[in-house]
Amino acid sequence: MRLPACDRYDDLYRDFAWEISEDFNIGRAVSDEWAAQAPERICLEHFSPDGRHLSMTYGALAERSSSFASALRSLSIRRGDRVALLLPQCFETVIAHVAIYKMGAIVLPLALLFGVEALEYRLRTSGAAVIVTNSFGLERVNQIRENLPELRTVISIDGGEALAFGALAEAHPPIFDVAKTSPDDPALMIFTSGTTGPPKGALHGHRVLAGHIPGMQFAHEGFPQPGDKVWTPSDWAWAGGLLNALLPSLLLGVPVVSSPAQKFDADMAYRIMAEMKVRNAFIPPTALRLLKSISDPRAKFDLNLRTIGSAGESLGRETYEWARQTLGISVNEFYGQTECNFVLSSSAGYGVTKAGAIGRAVPGHQVAIIGENGDELPAGESGQIAIKAPDPVMFLGYWNDEEATRKKFINGWLLTGDLAHQNEEGYVTFEGRDDDVITSSGYRIGPAEIEDCLSGHPAVQLAAVVGKPDAVRTEIVKAYIVLSPDHTPSDALGAEIRDWVKMRLSMHEYPREVEFVDALPLTTTGKVIRRLLREKAAGEGPNRAV
Repeated sequence: MRLPACDRYDDLYRDFAWEISEDFNIGRAVSDEWAAQAPERICLEHFSPDGRHLSMTYGALAERSSSFASALRSLSIRRGDRVALLLPQCFETVIAHVAIYKMGAIVLPLALLFGVEALEYRLRTSGAAVIVTNSFGLERVNQIRENLPELRTVISIDGGEALAFGALAEAHPPIFDVAKTSPDDPALMIFTSGTTGPPKGALHGHRVLAGHIPGMQFAHEGFPQPGDKVWTPSDWAWAGGLLNALLPSLLLGVPVVSSPAQKFDADMAYRIMAEMKVRNAFIPPTALRLLKSISDPRAKFDLNLRTIGSAGESLGRETYEWARQTLGISVNEFYGQTECNFVLSSSAGYGVTKAGAIGRAVPGHQVAIIGENGDELPAGESGQIAIKAPDPVMFLGYWNDEEATRKKFINGWLLTGDLAHQNEEGYVTFEGRDDDVITSSGYRIGPAEIEDCLSGHPAVQLAAVVGKPDAVRTEIVKAYIVLSPDHTPSDALGAEIRDWVKMRLSMHEYPREVEFVDALPLTTTGKVIRRLLREKAAGEGPNRAV
């Protein structure tokens, strides 16, 4: 499953071949196999703001996960049962993940930022039998417990009226026979972000982790290298935090840094990376744009970064160039979805990097731009990003929704719903989700390029663009702007921002309306929920288009 020893992209892509053992089990691969050969090797480190950082070895992870797996079995949890994890980045989260995989049960990661309605929907839809949480999550679970008849057991890592995580694990020996699993056996259910409709449970097999290894090695340029250490501000409940950082790093023997749950803070992010000697970071585009608020960070922090990967939304040329100039690193953007992740990527170390483009197909994955009939389109034409089936990172299907699963495919291609075009070299440039495309005066306009242009204006911290209904033009382009801290809203600034786009893109793409807002609606993964902005725009009065 690892990349061959080549220096050129074409050789990597040509020579790569999947080799996934028929008994592959995520839990064994990320703990027991390393514990057998290097039990004292550090696998986890935890950043504490007071400087009292913690660490854990592979040997300890293997033993504690085996004890917790035995504890879950004593609670009548069996193969195929869903076990929800409503936890922050911490050692207990990893221990629970590994234990559940070892059992052959199914992990259901949930974000602590979810409200009670979102939690109830996911727990009820999945039929989770157990939830492992902390005191914060326990308060929310207790509010909906009576609506979840299949939820039999609640476990807390830090007190409250629930079974105690630590006591459960300590009451069982650190020995567990790992379940015999195949790559296609269910291991993980991650709900889609729900940016365009109700979230759906994407069910993945154990193979999903093996499928992420070439992408991880490609985006982080020959990963692992001596001294490599990974950190992400992304919630481990998201496919990005879990499969683009945590689990692949553990499988490859690279320490992962965890940090307390918090609203993203640029100063703290730099401090974590400096104090923990982070070499490899996965930082989503929204967080990278927030890092821009700290001037000259390399003079203020002792950074030792080797690589930065980014995904979740379009990175854009402006943020790419800022990182090169300010951090001295070419951010390696990559692409995927909850259903099929890490299939396109840049890699400056392998010579695959282009400002404004996602990158090229990761070795092992066949990606194309296709038309409405499922036919591959020639270079330069806009269409939908699609991935050829079968693929190790491809989901097994949506939980209890065969019809939605069927609609996700055409002619052997998995449909992403994301629009893009590809040049002659194979570089893919993201345009926007099909749902987000704006139709204005006969033009079809993707929001990604406009948002990228807006982010280059010195007054703009974050921006989102949607179509607003218009009687004459069908829709107009409307921009919602979060200003940088040292700027204030004004009509003059709105006009300046409109002209900024008009002069840099085109007369039909500039936002005819600019509205300043305190914050944008974001998913727990940091993606803009444009659906809510479209609904907001549609409910407004006649536009003030110019």
